[in-house]
Amino acid sequence: MTRIALCQIPVATDPAANLERARRALARAAADGAELAILPEAALTRYGRRITGLAEPLDGPFVTGLAAAAREHGLAVVAGVFETGSGPAADGGPARVRNTAVALGPDGELKAAYRKIHLFDSFGARESDLVEPGDTPVVVELAGLRVGLVTCYDVRFPELTRVLADLGADLFAVIAAWGSGPMKEEHWATLVRARALENTTWVAAVGQAPDPGAADGFGIGRSMLVDPLGVVRADLGPAPAVQTCVLDPEATPAARALLPCLEHRRLKVNGP
Repeated sequence: MTRIALCQIPVATDPAANLERARRALARAAADGAELAILPEAALTRYGRRITGLAEPLDGPFVTGLAAAAREHGLAVVAGVFETGSGPAADGGPARVRNTAVALGPDGELKAAYRKIHLFDSFGARESDLVEPGDTPVVVELAGLRVGLVTCYDVRFPELTRVLADLGADLFAVIAAWGSGPMKEEHWATLVRARALENTTWVAAVGQAPDPGAADGFGIGRSMLVDPLGVVRADLGPAPAVQTCVLDPEATPAARALLPCLEHRRLKVNGP
């Protein structure tokens, strides 16, 4: 059994304030016996053009602060940040950043960094104007699990999680700053469950809670733990919350014996 904390926090524009919120959430997770705590996408700062000026290297103050908290509490952490990038913006402005999921061990060591592959150029948004895409799926060992990292819009692309399953992921950690809009909440809940069911793999999906001081529509909450048969074991609703859930690794082989869809594949998906 592995205890996983879904840390559904609101995210403001100020990285220092967000780091303090993250630290409080991690302390609460540790007090509840969590071995792995998952924070949302963009935990460093809210989306907007400001991200090009607030992005940090992975040894900057935000990730360093998360690492110190992980070390203090002895738990692994997954969180989304904006990392200093290299490519120019589409409009010739400041260099684009990377939308990065960091994975930290309980000793505070940076175990992996996943750069978001699929950028949100949909519903009128243009993430690619500010963010340069990654190209490499990542699976990392945390809390005794092989964790596949997925960021927000990525969840609409089943080929990514299928590659992660083929790489041996026991759990997909989906971090998000899911925007509100017509049927968007339904999209989120449906997609998270589908990625679990089609791969017979656990999914821990953690989104931002709405920030009362923001009017940009990012953050619907609805963080969930979904089992390998697509059953929602926890749903945090819209409000800020930290909830520790139990993942039973024996549920995966049981689900795959009942529903061996991974074995029944006729078409193979090639990774990048």
